[in-house]
Amino acid sequence: MDAEELIESIIRAFMFLAGILGNNWLAIRSLPGKKSGIRTNEVLLINLAVSNLITNYLVDLPDTIADFSGRWFLGETFCHVFSFCANLSETSSIYTTFFISVFWHQKLVGSLKRGGAPVVLDSLCLVGCLMAGSWTVAVVFSIPHFIFVSVESTNDSHEDCVDVFPNANAAQIYDIFYLTLANALPLAGIVCTCVQIVVTLLQSQRRIQSRRSDATKEMVKDESKRIENRNDDRSVSTVSGPGTTEDPKDSASSCPNGVGPPPNLSRPSQMPAKPSPSTSTQVRAAKSVVAVASVFLVCWLTHLLLRITNNFHSSSMVVEVASYIAASYTCIIPYIFLYGVKKLSCSCKR
Repeated sequence: MDAEELIESIIRAFMFLAGILGNNWLAIRSLPGKKSGIRTNEVLLINLAVSNLITNYLVDLPDTIADFSGRWFLGETFCHVFSFCANLSETSSIYTTFFISVFWHQKLVGSLKRGGAPVVLDSLCLVGCLMAGSWTVAVVFSIPHFIFVSVESTNDSHEDCVDVFPNANAAQIYDIFYLTLANALPLAGIVCTCVQIVVTLLQSQRRIQSRRSDATKEMVKDESKRIENRNDDRSVSTVSGPGTTEDPKDSASSCPNGVGPPPNLSRPSQMPAKPSPSTSTQVRAAKSVVAVASVFLVCWLTHLLLRITNNFHSSSMVVEVASYIAASYTCIIPYIFLYGVKKLSCSCKR
């Protein structure tokens, strides 16, 4: 193994370890506590972690071992499993990311505009059906990779697990359907949803600033009125001479220490609206979804372009780069989601 291959193998191993740690931690921290039932957000995050762990254990780990050994030594049987799991976990992860984006957009809008009203994806039954559908689509698109695959020797006598479709037309037809239904459409949905999240956050920020500005103006106006009333009261007390008959008790009660009436310390009726803890949680989670979508867009758009390029000009280097990009996505997003839902810490309290 030369220096370049060693560096690539070390990078691959580091990405594998980061993915294993992050996705296991995401799954553990998303488990429901003893006193609370499972919620939609937890179901989606656990499903995402399971999808990524399939990649980590059954794709990245064998691939890393094969890189260090310099050849595919796991046999042709596991080659079928390897290729099947690679597409299965990839498709499921993409669809789950899309579902999470839609869910947090609904929760954000429900919290900011409808006072935290329940949303459509709060239904566990609906979410279960969506996940079952996504896994079904993933299995359907993964079956050809289980059938049309074999271990072949490259020019430098290295063995590798590669897809072998019956002919070029069959491979192109499959890639067109797969890239459209399992990549392009979910990618477009994630982008549209995240654009709506950003617009909602900006609108909410503008409303908060407008309310604070109005409240400040009201405070200044009330303060001016209070000062004017105090000055008027002092003027009246100065004009009234010694001939005025006033009950000392009333005078003492209304004018303590002979300085005039006590100042009006009433606060303005409109105060700046502070976001509730629930709203803050939705905003934080929504921002994490936007961050994940940004990483997703960079990784999978590049991955998509490389897959399309490989259809016109087949290259092992293109396939290798696409594999690295897919692996980078699965090892980054768990930490972003853990930070977004405030579960990145090691607290044992559930």
